[in-house]
Amino acid sequence: MTNADEGLLARAAAIAADETELLLARTQGSRSLFETASEFMPWGVASSFQANDPYPIYLARGAGSRVWDVDDNEYVDFHGGFGANIVGHAHPAIVAAIERAATTGTHFAATTPTTVALAEELCRRFGLDRVRFTNSGTESTMDAIRVARAATGREHVVKVEGSYHGHHDTVMFSVVPNSDQMGGRDQPASAPMSRGIPEDVARHTLVVPFNDVAAFEQLAATRGDEIACLILEPVMMNIGIVVPAPGYLAGLRRVCDAHGIVLVFDEVKSGATIAAGGATERFGVQPDLACFAKAVFGGTPGGAFGGRADVMEVIEHGCAQQGTFNGNPLVTSAALAALTEVLTPEAYLRLADLGARLAAGLREAIVAHGLPAHVTDLGAKGCVSWRHEPLGSYRDFLETVPELYEASFPWVLNRGVFMTPGDEEQWTLSVQHSDADIDDYVEAFGSFCESLAGS
Repeated sequence: MTNADEGLLARAAAIAADETELLLARTQGSRSLFETASEFMPWGVASSFQANDPYPIYLARGAGSRVWDVDDNEYVDFHGGFGANIVGHAHPAIVAAIERAATTGTHFAATTPTTVALAEELCRRFGLDRVRFTNSGTESTMDAIRVARAATGREHVVKVEGSYHGHHDTVMFSVVPNSDQMGGRDQPASAPMSRGIPEDVARHTLVVPFNDVAAFEQLAATRGDEIACLILEPVMMNIGIVVPAPGYLAGLRRVCDAHGIVLVFDEVKSGATIAAGGATERFGVQPDLACFAKAVFGGTPGGAFGGRADVMEVIEHGCAQQGTFNGNPLVTSAALAALTEVLTPEAYLRLADLGARLAAGLREAIVAHGLPAHVTDLGAKGCVSWRHEPLGSYRDFLETVPELYEASFPWVLNRGVFMTPGDEEQWTLSVQHSDADIDDYVEAFGSFCESLAGS
């Protein structure tokens, strides 16, 4: 490490300490609620992803592009509910749709006209033949894998090193915390992310690097007749953002076709955010199955998966796919309003303008202060990764400097910018963000860069 690097890390540590102290002083209501919540929930949160040290910020309400915590501190929201709130908070069209559902029945465990209309819209938007509903991204990837196994009569699943596809056992291997158990570059290991996963599950989950067609082609050449599917995020979004190299997705499509392997796109994060038709539209490669949740459902807890009719038809021939709340009228009403009334072609032009404005402002600050970082801009999604060069795989992510993000996080919170609590996540813009909101983020980040550089 150079003296310059040591100085940067020292300044980052000092900033993190000072800003965390200030943040804790401003969020005593969150501290108090954390103490109560910890008596009833592990880590005091509803999901482990919401935990933070020494406690998380508890939010009380949101409107438009802004949220307020339980201490009534106001923030511009770039967290977006981990990418679900591209429509923003309390959008009038979404509120009206939910109110209609609330007054006419939120749940029947029977298919409604709204469910059918949403299925038709999803098929149109994402190029699917058939679709089924779930209640989350985890359920979507779980069901898609089961359908792929049923359609092929094979048991093995291939996933990408460092990717997250939800918390069901099959895909909880080779995810971010396993960097000390990842194996060699040519043969990544299937190391479990969590305790409680049977050892036998690992033999059914194989791992390949992202942006490496040759590695997958070699695996398929030797074990293709055992592999039911390859599941991947077409844009990796569990380590910041990693864009597919030119020809990568098309190469995977070719190999899957050659070996009868079902190609599954996990578009839980990219669907309806990086383009109206998600990664399929943006990169021009059609998977056999695709999985959705988050932004597609207008801020409500819904999910879906779908694809080729000849693959999906196994559901009618013995492959179980069910759920009491699947396609319920509350969620489908919000989703249909989001996709047909809010996320219009004009909305995507606006999101692209906002994303370009934000990326340009952050990039200017990074360059002006000579910091080891880069910016990725994909419409409503984007991120700063603390490494000079863009990421091409999970192993590149291991070369980032998390201490710099850890210093930036309390800094921007203290200046009214609500962001995700980890450097592996991204910002999400909404249709309700304004130019002024973008400029607030740029100003907060710019002042952080100036302080970090010691300018």
